[in-house]
Order: sequence, then structure tokens, then C-alpha cells
Amino acid sequence: MLGEINQSLERLSRAEKQVAEWVLAHPRQVTESTVAEVARACATSEPSVIRFCRRMGLSGFRELTIRLTEALSRPDSLVHRDVSAADSTADATVKVVEAAIQSLVDLRSQLSRMPFERVVARMATSQQFVFAGLGASGHVASDASHKFFRLGKPCNALTDTPSIRQFGAIAGSRDVFVLISKNGDAPVLREAARRARDNGAFVIAVTNPGSELAAAASSVFACDSQEDTNIYTPRSSRLVHLAVLDALHVATALALGDFAADNLRRSKDALLVDPGAAGG
Repeated sequence: MLGEINQSLERLSRAEKQVAEWVLAHPRQVTESTVAEVARACATSEPSVIRFCRRMGLSGFRELTIRLTEALSRPDSLVHRDVSAADSTADATVKVVEAAIQSLVDLRSQLSRMPFERVVARMATSQQFVFAGLGASGHVASDASHKFFRLGKPCNALTDTPSIRQFGAIAGSRDVFVLISKNGDAPVLREAARRARDNGAFVIAVTNPGSELAAAASSVFACDSQEDTNIYTPRSSRLVHLAVLDALHVATALALGDFAADNLRRSKDALLVDPGAAGG
């Protein structure tokens, strides 16, 4: 079913294509949703969802959910399947890698709707970049800071609650504040985003688009992962966040032009060891 939808994209109307792309990105969520919920998530109408179903040769939305359930249950389907205690080592490793691959495939279908141009334009004229996250997202924030500071602008990573709260209170109009969270439900991130935005900072959320954090941000990179993290720390969602921020880093470097290129070159050259100095 997923393959059929992917192959149909070029012949669908704009509204139908919106539905198709969302279904491809969130197949499991579709099986648990109503037609009204899917229409709302796709920013389209219920009739458009029904028309999409019929263009796919289905009788209606219910048949779509049945076909997707069947597709998701196939063991050879490239979709996330939770690892269970009964899995062999080989099966568990394959499931983890398949989930990682699928998460990046899903991301690719969503890239055209992400606000890269608006965000890059603001980052290119900002004074500093500050990345924030808690837990596993804190590691993503640190990784982003580790890359972005080489562009030649002040950069920092905040990975604890007091620091995030304090920066939210003092952030100003020349600051870009990037908050990273899988679920977007941490009160400290939401409140820091609101305070920073009220102070004039440009607030970016890399998170679930339906979350309170997303609602508090100036721009949102919608990363709506269906990953189950009840036991294991986030894996696939973390890869998506890293990929989005890597793409944003490259795009910002291109926008900064020679300024960024010179700084990237100098930062790399600084790692070269001077043989003469080493011998002294």
C-alpha cells in the first residue's frame, strides 16, 4: 500500500498530494486516527481525504486504515517495529537499523514543508546561536553547537534546566534560540521559548508540531516521530533531529558565504600540528 501511494504522487491533485505525503510519513498514526484527525493534520478537508482514498482505488477511509495495518504488519516492510524481549540479536539489530532508515525516508518527504529559508535568513543576521535540550536531546544540542560555532558566530549549548530558564529570560532580538525535544512537552522548554520570544528572540523548535513547545516557537521544524521510548532512549527521532540541524548548518554556512567559509577553513587549519613547535 505504501509503495502504491508513493508511486501515485505525481498524478494527484495538490490537496490529495498533501494527504498522500502525510500518510507516507505517518502510516501508523493514520491507522489510529479518524478521517477528521487526518484532515486536520494535513491542513486540508475531510472530502479531500476521501477523494485521496478513492483515487487509490479504495472504497473509503476505513479501507485505507485496513490496508495500512496490513502493510505495517509485514515482517519485510521497511517500517519501525518495536524490539521485544523475544527477538533474537539479529532481528533486534535489523529492526533498529530499519527504523533509522525509515525515519530518514520520512524526513525526506517532509523537507519541502520545513521553514529552512526563513530560518536561515534570520540566522545569517543574528548575533549568536544557542541550542537547548534535555536528556538525549541535550546531546543533539551539544552536537549542533559543536558544528555551528565554526561558522564564526558565538554559539552555546544549554543542557540543564537552570541554564535554559536563565537564557530564556535574557535572550534578545539578536539571538537565535533553538530548542530540541522529541515530544515538546517539557514545561521548562515551553516557558523558556515563550519568554525568549516575548523578549524579541527568534525561537526555533525542532519537535512534535502538535506540542506546546511548537506553539511557543517562532518557527518549527516538524519532527513527529512515532517512536516508542517507554523503555529505550530515543534513537530514530534523534537521528532525524541531527539530520535537520546538519542541513540547517550547511544552509546557514552557504548563506554566510565567504565569512563562514573563511572561518571553517581557519578552524580546520587550527587543528594542524606545527612540526617545529611540537619538537620544541
